[in-house]
Amino acid sequence: MNREPRPFGVVYIGLLILAAAGTAVVFLLLKAVSPHADQLEVVKTSLAVVAPGIAEALFATAIGLIAAIPATIFYNKFISEVNRQAQRLEGFADEFSAILSRQIDERG
Repeated sequence: MNREPRPFGVVYIGLLILAAAGTAVVFLLLKAVSPHADQLEVVKTSLAVVAPGIAEALFATAIGLIAAIPATIFYNKFISEVNRQAQRLEGFADEFSAILSRQIDERG
């Protein structure tokens, strides 16, 4: 059975938001860099004209990586912990169900 455990539903939603943030940063960086790429295509543009745009794009890339890398690391850490706890809870529920079933069979 591949079902989502109910007690961890809120945690899964939070982890999905964290994963989306880590992924969305890449697309935001592309949007920040793409206007400056047009400046590089102009052959007669001097370095003094292009440098501020390139510096801004590199700075935006660095800030984006500072946000995206930890988000991805924490997402992987949290999702593995949530999966481990969900497996423990499911194991407990199976054992508890077996104990109750045996007790009902013994009495009835």
